[in-house]
Amino acid sequence: MTTAKKAATSKSAQDYTAHHLQVLEGLEAVRKRPGMYIGSTDGRGLMHCLWEIIDNAVDEALGGHGSRIEVILHADGSVEVRDEGRGVPVDIEPRSGLTGVELVYTRLHAGGKFGGGSYTASGGLHGVGASVVNALSARMDVQVDRGGKTYAMSFRRGEPGVFSDDAGIVGEPSPDHAFTPYVNTSELAVIGKVRRGVSGTRVRYWADPQIFTKDAAFDDTGLRDRARQTSFLIPGLAIVVRDERRLPGTPGEDGPHEETFVHDGGISEYCEFLATDSPVTPTWRLQGTHSFSETVPVLDSAGHMVSTEVERECGVDVAVRWGTGYDTTVRSFVNIIATPKGGTHLAGFEQAMLKVVRKQLEVNARRLKVGGDKVEKDDVLAGLTAVVTVRLAEPQFEGQTKEVLGTPAVRAIVARVVEQELTALLTSRKREDKSAASLVLEKIVAEMKSRISARQHKETQRKKNALESSSLPAKLADCRSNDTERTELFIVEGDSALGTAKLARSSDYQALLPIRGKILNVQKASIGDMLKNAECASIIQVIGAGSGRSFDIDAVRYGKVIIMTDADVDGAHIRTLLLTLFFRYMRPLLEAGRVFAAVPPLHRIEVVGAGSRKNELIYTYSEAEMRSTVASLTRRGKSIKQPLQRYKGLGEMDADQLAETTMDPRHRTLRRVTVDAAAAAERTFELLMGTDVAPRKDFIVSSAATLDRERIDA
Repeated sequence: MTTAKKAATSKSAQDYTAHHLQVLEGLEAVRKRPGMYIGSTDGRGLMHCLWEIIDNAVDEALGGHGSRIEVILHADGSVEVRDEGRGVPVDIEPRSGLTGVELVYTRLHAGGKFGGGSYTASGGLHGVGASVVNALSARMDVQVDRGGKTYAMSFRRGEPGVFSDDAGIVGEPSPDHAFTPYVNTSELAVIGKVRRGVSGTRVRYWADPQIFTKDAAFDDTGLRDRARQTSFLIPGLAIVVRDERRLPGTPGEDGPHEETFVHDGGISEYCEFLATDSPVTPTWRLQGTHSFSETVPVLDSAGHMVSTEVERECGVDVAVRWGTGYDTTVRSFVNIIATPKGGTHLAGFEQAMLKVVRKQLEVNARRLKVGGDKVEKDDVLAGLTAVVTVRLAEPQFEGQTKEVLGTPAVRAIVARVVEQELTALLTSRKREDKSAASLVLEKIVAEMKSRISARQHKETQRKKNALESSSLPAKLADCRSNDTERTELFIVEGDSALGTAKLARSSDYQALLPIRGKILNVQKASIGDMLKNAECASIIQVIGAGSGRSFDIDAVRYGKVIIMTDADVDGAHIRTLLLTLFFRYMRPLLEAGRVFAAVPPLHRIEVVGAGSRKNELIYTYSEAEMRSTVASLTRRGKSIKQPLQRYKGLGEMDADQLAETTMDPRHRTLRRVTVDAAAAAERTFELLMGTDVAPRKDFIVSSAATLDRERIDA
């Protein structure tokens, strides 16, 4: 190294001294690095602040103090949370000399959730929630009802003091009013009296525009979803959400909107709320409590942290329900705090579910025809809706955002409870439990076989060109092209229509698959029965992308799938059965807009040409259109050849007529089948095709007057 370089390095080292180090004290660190505490400074961080204040109120309700929480979104951009808990302590904390209110809202890692006995289970654990929100607020007002009095204190960016409106100088509270900070001592003012026995806390704050982005806004839908979720987790707790902002596009745009969430059914009711498909099992509750020991630092009487081995209790409460679908919905919570990224409790739940099911399949292997295949986690979770909750003191979370539970002992405890309780249900002698256990095991085995079949099919597809595959059904009249963008698969009703369609199609890019009559109603049938059905199996096989959870839309062999049935009620029924199959087991095809219904005509009107002119052919698609067309032609003096031809089926058409009206892309009409709202579609299919007869009967009776009787072949 040269002398000049050495001198420069030495000078740089001398310039970096202890004077360059900064120590951020108190709430300065929060304002300097807000993302460390609330994740981000956009709308997500804004909502996280609100959850911190709401969770403090919920922790009181969780401990049995109060049964009502109000959340008010004010028109001036502030938000207020009111609870009926015990109220934040107002007496002096001896070590700091501060009132409980000032300590909680201005000091990091201060609170009643560090093992002092105030909370056996809570969502707030780090003691930074309220103080972080205060630090990131342009203004915060706290009022506490306790001991017959109402106490109040205001803060500006975490600093206690007095706003001009506190002294009655100006009207409505605002962060823009003059603020006088306390200098030597702060004051927790008494501003009123309350009845004996009345207690609670009210917190109103204005988020600091210096911290949060301009487009940060409270998520009205997210707030209501969270309120609903919490009301399920604490039965009997009423959470009121009031929106006074009058924002366009929200329920409160025309005026203040208030909604109350209260549920007495607990997580069983929540599980039913989350489930969208028909049940295979009732909602089962798996509950249990076990203890564990862990070594944690504990504050002794002298104020020192001492490592102490403490005995903890972990309560496990799980609600599970299998449905006929194959989507998995699992929600996990720790002390009612959602853990969207899981953690040790969810790992224990999934581990136990897989272990129990594998054991039961071994015991019932012959009856269920399991064979040598091994069930996997996704097979067990198919169609499962579950709510997993645990309650314990001082759980360990990964970070302040509390998205992942890290307490190691919880995994084994949850696994033990789920294993014991689920085994008892699956081996129960009760008739209803025995029937449900049998159905769910059959469903899991069918899911396993479907997965293995799909994997084998995919491997076959990789090895050879799909058009050269010898496994395709013999009745398929395939096309020559393998360009998915161009190819079309017509699912044709009956062999008679197939004969005409073969002559009418363009064999270069149009394939035909005939089906015999009405296929299986898959809304009622199990997965196993669906796979055994020859017509359903042929359709899945020809489309070539598997079914259910393993459906791979990239492997679909045709660009369009067109259902071509007769223009009568039987044809409509067959079309509905086929759409049910697509909706249940090949839904991505519908979502991609690649399923169509052909629109064949009902009538052919032949207009006699004058002199040597050729007769003109007009096709109509309903009785009303036919009558209107005939009346119009008659008024114009046109001669119509009698009788009019009415097509009772596709097989009655000539090949050129079928091509012109239904198959030729230049002239045909197709109806695209889409799924804009999956939940509404699910309800419609359940009404029309499900197992519950009474609602379908009511629908048929109420709709009978609108039926065109001419469409019935009788």
